[in-house]
Amino acid sequence: MLFYILRRVISAISVVIVTVVVSFMLFFVAPTDPAGVICGPRCTPERLNDITKSLNLDQPPVEQIVLYFKGIVVGRDYTSGGVTRHCDAPCLGYSYVLGVPVTDLLAKAVPVTLSIVIGGATIYLCFGVLIGTIAARVRGTTLDRVAVGSSLVIGSIPYFVVALIIALYATFLPKSQYVPFFSNPVSWAAGLLAAWLCLGLTNSASYTRYSRASMIEALGQDFTRTARSKGISERRVVYRHGLRAAMTPVITIFGVDVAYQLVNTIFTERIFQLPGLGLRILNAFNQYDLPVLMGGVIVGATVLVVMNLVVDILYTVLDPRVRLG
Repeated sequence: MLFYILRRVISAISVVIVTVVVSFMLFFVAPTDPAGVICGPRCTPERLNDITKSLNLDQPPVEQIVLYFKGIVVGRDYTSGGVTRHCDAPCLGYSYVLGVPVTDLLAKAVPVTLSIVIGGATIYLCFGVLIGTIAARVRGTTLDRVAVGSSLVIGSIPYFVVALIIALYATFLPKSQYVPFFSNPVSWAAGLLAAWLCLGLTNSASYTRYSRASMIEALGQDFTRTARSKGISERRVVYRHGLRAAMTPVITIFGVDVAYQLVNTIFTERIFQLPGLGLRILNAFNQYDLPVLMGGVIVGATVLVVMNLVVDILYTVLDPRVRLG
């Protein structure tokens, strides 16, 4: 297990490094003029030259990338307007627009997005798996048809429509806002409730179908028939034996969904006015704030590879038949 995890960690780090290099080449080395865009239409030659030097755009591409990685590992110094500032590791540069370290901006935005995604994921995983499991137990009955039909109807409604309906008409819910968890846990949960319900409602529909199909397949396997033949109660067969095997494909989808939502909650954060990672990256894109965009790419790539590693490890816990290969 330790060797497997070590091998996957090395592979994950390699993926992140390649992603950073490719993104850096596209943003800074491609035939574009980031310094001119940052400087604006009333740019003076002196100002343009200062921006070019502060971004190291006057250096060879390889040296630019080496300096960027050096900042991530040990930190680096930035000079702008004759003023030198030290950026501590992991240094992702300074925002062109706000003039503050990118790591500070991301450190404020990531907890918001984590709070949104973790709360919503808890709702749709628990409700989706529960309803899907119940529907599988009563397969072919009216309750099963209602569960499947409802999930299809909810799943066919665009996500942003559900978010807008909740934001405009669910006035009985607390006002959407972000309060740090350790400052006030009750206000933290109340301010994110609308976003959680939006994520939970829309995604629980698909998890109901996933769980139902996976559970039906698991309950038809030889090990469940053997368990029944030994006189084990149906409830224990379903929830002790069948559910564990049925959760393996669901966990795969869940891990990918959580990773995707951590870097793609733009609609949720925009509609409910929550200052998360997606909204920060969207603003950086509109303002051509390349260092913030690069920071978002690094965070997104890291989240994806970490979640894939976690899912692979959970495989062996949920289903011993899955070998570490």
